[in-house]
Amino acid sequence: MPLLTTQNLHKSHGSRTLFTGASFGIEEGEKVGFIGPNGAGKSTLFRIIAGLEPLDQGTIAIRRGATVGYLAQEPEFPAGSTIRTAVSGGRPGMNEAFAEYQAVAAQLAAGEGDSARLVARQSESMTRIEDLGGWTWQHEVETILTQLGLPGWDRPVEGLSGGELKRVALARVLLDAPDLLLLDEPTNHLDADTTLWLEDRLLEYAGAVMLVTHDRYFLDRVVTRMIEVNPDEFLTFDGGYTEYLEQKAERNARLAVESAKRDKLMEQELAWVKRSPAARSGKQKARIKRLSSMRSEAASAIQPVGEVDMRFGPPPRLGRTVLDLKNVRKSFGERVLVNGLTTQLKAGERIGVIGPNGAGKTTLLRMIVGEDAPDEGEVKFGLNTKPAYFDQARSDLDPAVSVYEAVANEEWVEFGGKRVHLRSYLESFLFPTRSQDQRVGSLSGGERNRVLLARLLLQEANLLILDEPTNDLDLTTLQVLESALAEFGGCVLVVTHDRFFLDKVATGLLVFEENGVVHRHEGGYDLYRRLKDQAKAAEAPIAKPKAPAVREPNTERPKAKRLSYKESRELEGMEAAILEAEEARDRFSAILSDPAVYVDTPARVAELRASLAAAEAQVEALYARWAELEAIGSAG
Repeated sequence: MPLLTTQNLHKSHGSRTLFTGASFGIEEGEKVGFIGPNGAGKSTLFRIIAGLEPLDQGTIAIRRGATVGYLAQEPEFPAGSTIRTAVSGGRPGMNEAFAEYQAVAAQLAAGEGDSARLVARQSESMTRIEDLGGWTWQHEVETILTQLGLPGWDRPVEGLSGGELKRVALARVLLDAPDLLLLDEPTNHLDADTTLWLEDRLLEYAGAVMLVTHDRYFLDRVVTRMIEVNPDEFLTFDGGYTEYLEQKAERNARLAVESAKRDKLMEQELAWVKRSPAARSGKQKARIKRLSSMRSEAASAIQPVGEVDMRFGPPPRLGRTVLDLKNVRKSFGERVLVNGLTTQLKAGERIGVIGPNGAGKTTLLRMIVGEDAPDEGEVKFGLNTKPAYFDQARSDLDPAVSVYEAVANEEWVEFGGKRVHLRSYLESFLFPTRSQDQRVGSLSGGERNRVLLARLLLQEANLLILDEPTNDLDLTTLQVLESALAEFGGCVLVVTHDRFFLDKVATGLLVFEENGVVHRHEGGYDLYRRLKDQAKAAEAPIAKPKAPAVREPNTERPKAKRLSYKESRELEGMEAAILEAEEARDRFSAILSDPAVYVDTPARVAELRASLAAAEAQVEALYARWAELEAIGSAG
C-alpha cells in the first residue's frame, strides 16, 4: 500500500472553505512539491497530516508503523532549550543521559561529593549513552549544525533570529529521519549555498518528502511530482516546476478549446430560447435547463486564480549616479561585516545582494537607509534619489492595527497614475473588503508581506531597497513582483536568497564573502555560479603523470600553451555569444509557455521543443568553451 493515502478531504476555517473533496496519495520514497496561492490551505494540510489540526471530513491513512516528521513555517521550542537540546529533542532519553553525564562530570571536576559514587554514576550514564547510540548521534548533531551554519550550540533558543530557529528545526527533523517528511517553506532564511546543501540532502533521503516552497530551482531539482492545491480538487503533474508549467499550459489550452466550444453552443442555445416557440414548450424547458447546466460547467471549467495587481507608477527622474558607496566599513566587536566596499548604483540597475546568513547584507541596507552608521567611509545618495525601504523584519508593521490602517492613513490614494479609493486598492492586493479590518497580527507571513508591498507601491520612490521581499509569497505573487520590478523605471537594490528571482530581475550582484569582502558581479545568479564553479575547477590541482624511468637527453621542457590571436578574439566575443544563445533559448521557452501554441499550431510543438533542446545545448557548449579558453589564458 502507499505510504500515505487521503480521500475526500474537507477543511474550512470559519465560513471560508479551503478544500473540499480532495484526494491524493504518496508512495514510499517520493518527493512531492505542493503549490498554490497564499491561503489555499497548504500549511493547514501539512498540519492535518502531522496530527496537529483536525480534519472536518475525509480519511487519512498512513502505513502502519510509519513515522511522520514536520517542519513548520514558524517553529517553536520548549522554554529553556538550547540549540543542542532543541535539535536532539526527538530523542528525549538521549538528552537526559547527556545531562546526567555532564552534571556528574562537573561535580567531579569541582571535587564535590563522594568521588567513587560519582564515578559509578558517570559510568552508568556513559553506558546508557552508548546503548542509545549517543556518541555517534552527538557527532551527527554537531555535523549538521555546522553544515547549517549554526555556531554556539549551547546558546538558548530564546535569543535566536527567525532564520536561526528555522535552521534548528530543520536540523532536528532531518536527524529524526522519519518515513514521511513534511517541510513547510524549508528554504526561507537559507542562503544559496545552504539551499544547495539541503537539495543534495533531500535527493539522497531514503524516505518520502512532501514540501511547500516558492523556490522554483529547488522544485526543479528535488521533486518528482507536483500537486496544485485548489478548493475543489488537487491537480497532479509529473516532474518538477518546469514540467508543471508545460503541463499546466497544455491543460489550460485544452480547457480553452472546450470553453470555446461551450460558448458557441451556448450562443446557439440562447438564440433558440429567445425565439421561444410556443408549440414546443416542453422542449423549450429542456433546452433552458441544458443551457443552465452549460453555464455552470463554463463557470467552473477554468477557475481564475487571484493575482495581485502590482504596478509601479513613473518614478521621479533619476540622476546618472543613484547611490555612491566609498570605502564603507562596518564591524561589531572583532567581527568585520563590510570591509572597504566601494561601488556605485547607476540609473536602471537592479542589484541583488547575496551571501551567507549573518554576513552583513541587512546591515548594509540599514547603513544605506540611515538606520545604522558606517564605522568608516561614506554612503551618499544621488541628487534626485528618493529611496523606499522594505524591511524583512516587518518592524514598522503594528500588529494591533487593521490592514486598512497599516497601508495608508488616507481614504484615497494614487496608484498607477490614477486616484483610487483605498479599499479598491487593497482589493487589488487580494484583501477583500471583509478582511481589510482584520488585525495585522493575525495575518500569515505572506499576507503581511503583501501589506508591506501595498504600502511600498504608494511611495514616490525611484530607488527600491528591498530586504527579503520574496519570503512567504506564493508563486503567482512572486511572478507578478518579478515582472513589476523588471518594468520599474527606477533602480532596485534587493537582498534575497531566491536564485530564480535573481536570474529574472537582477542586472548585477553584490556578493558577500569572508572577512567583510564584498565583490561586484555583472549578470544574474546562474552566470555568477557557473563562473565561480569554472574558476574552482581551473584552480583545482591537476594530477601529474609519473616521470618516465629513463629520460632522453637534450629534451626541452614544453612551453605553456598560450592563446592564439584567433582564440583571443574568440574569448573577447564569448560573453556576447553566450548572451545571444541564452536569448534564443529564452525565446523558444517563452513560445512553449504560451497555451495558444498548443491550440493554434499543435504540429509545431515537437519542432519547438527540439529547437529549445538545441538552444540549451548551444548555451552549455559555449560555457564549456569559455572555461577552456579562460584556463588557457590563465596558464599562459
